[in-house]
Amino acid sequence: MKDDEVEEIDKEILRILSEDGRKTYNAIATDLGKSPITIKKHVEELEKNKVIKEYGAHIDYDKLGYNIIAVIELTVSKGKMLEIERKIGKNPNVFAVYDITGTYDALILARFKDRSELSDMIKEIHKSPEVERTNTHLILNVIKEQSTSKELI
Repeated sequence: MKDDEVEEIDKEILRILSEDGRKTYNAIATDLGKSPITIKKHVEELEKNKVIKEYGAHIDYDKLGYNIIAVIELTVSKGKMLEIERKIGKNPNVFAVYDITGTYDALILARFKDRSELSDMIKEIHKSPEVERTNTHLILNVIKEQSTSKELI
């Protein structure tokens, strides 16, 4: 499903669900002046086409003790980038892995309870002979962090 195939009603549904993923079909239907059956059909189609990938809660990880966020740049050799990225992505502390352009090949975002957890992960990454180097940044203050942006829809 491409952007030009997404109907206006689908975009309205996505905006509403991005604010409150627990909102019922009836409530969405009321907001949009449509029938709940119509809303259900559209949501199921959005799920089927992976426009809606999953539902979840916005969690304050600081309150769970994960108050260290690290941005780790990674350079990988020997054509093993995807393999290394997938392995790193399995680490439960890691919440994002990106291929990037520039000096480094990948960018990893991870949360930790303490510096020793971060240190252990970096040492584990360096055990791989394909990893040439890492560069780690610690986030000092979070100015903006969100998993969705209804303004883009």
